[in-house]
Amino acid sequence: MADPGVLLEPLIPTLRRYAYALVRDHAAADDLVQDTLERALSRWTSRRPDGELRAWLFAILRNLHIDARRQARRRGVQVEIDEIDHGETAAQQEAALEARDVLATLEQLPEEQKSLLLLIGVEDFSYDEAARVLGVPIGTVMSRLSRARQKLRSLVENGPVALLRRVK
Repeated sequence: MADPGVLLEPLIPTLRRYAYALVRDHAAADDLVQDTLERALSRWTSRRPDGELRAWLFAILRNLHIDARRQARRRGVQVEIDEIDHGETAAQQEAALEARDVLATLEQLPEEQKSLLLLIGVEDFSYDEAARVLGVPIGTVMSRLSRARQKLRSLVENGPVALLRRVK
């Protein structure tokens, strides 16, 4: 049986990239990857030997992320006391601004659509691999992906839709 460290190490960069795309914070992404690797190592013996390691790790990472989001939602908004909004941006930072806008637009998608777009669009998972990671049928993957692309296209073209409600 191969050493888990040897099998896990080449997958760390892709895990970090996916984690960063989910949380948009380098420190939080590194923590998420570390938690993923710890969980994988602690449950290494329960892993299916015939299963794909990459899909298993991405499923662990995604589940940990969703658990953390649920936990954060229960805790409420936390703001660092030393947080400062500089509000200034140099003109040469256009690429960074475009990347920030794309990530902000991605944030507006429902979690299931965002995760799926990142798995297929960024990490080059096949539909079948993404279905295994998310634990859904391949038809569900295809329909969610279609809805996600459509919503993303609409958000990029039209901007966010303001939700108005009627007050009686």
